[in-house]
Amino acid sequence: MSISKTFQALSDQTRREILELLKKQEMSVGEISQSFSISLPSLSHHLNVLKQVELISDRRKGQEKIYSINLSVLEEVASTLLNIFKV
Repeated sequence: MSISKTFQALSDQTRREILELLKKQEMSVGEISQSFSISLPSLSHHLNVLKQVELISDRRKGQEKIYSINLSVLEEVASTLLNIFKV
């Protein structure tokens, strides 16, 4: 994982909002889309960016993809930030 790519992914407000939703529970694309007024292709783009940096993962449940947050990557990002600002 590239920390700079992870920070780039986190720099977008929509992606941070997606992470906030997934922090509470796993969700399908349809469930996630209800919280946004963007097109499905745009939402898919944001989900793919988050997947590429491993902040989220997905699994198939029937014909749906279910997304969940990857806490271990978020912990690594938080640890990196703490180390940068450690006095």
